[in-house]
Amino acid sequence: MESLNQLKIFMVDDDPFSLSLYEQHLRNLGFGDITSFSNGTDCLHKLTMQPDIIFLDHGMDILNGIEVLKKIKRFNPNIFVVFVSGQEDIQTAVNSLKYGAFDYIVKGQNELERFGKVIGKILEVRELMQKKQKSFFKKIFSS
Repeated sequence: MESLNQLKIFMVDDDPFSLSLYEQHLRNLGFGDITSFSNGTDCLHKLTMQPDIIFLDHGMDILNGIEVLKKIKRFNPNIFVVFVSGQEDIQTAVNSLKYGAFDYIVKGQNELERFGKVIGKILEVRELMQKKQKSFFKKIFSS
């Protein structure tokens, strides 16, 4: 399994308190490569840094989270995007998953605990995808 420091994580939230809290929590969990943004536009301009995971707030000014999510997925569909929202609106959650979000975390409902759990799920999925890709290439080249 890959090291926590090998993961590049983006945090996007227009609430500076939440942004600072989430970033510090991830650092306490052992993640070191974290870049924070106060808006979706700045995040989109830095996608060339090739983040592995983006924690994305839904309710932001200028571009909302869904618009940013769509642009991220057009740029690179392999980036894991996790929606973080103060809204417990089922339609927002469904739309985020429909447009490619990996998971949806509601603020205020043990969100810090959920951050660690969702990263664990992402690491498992990545590991399974790598194994599947290796076995696929083995089949092709052994024929």
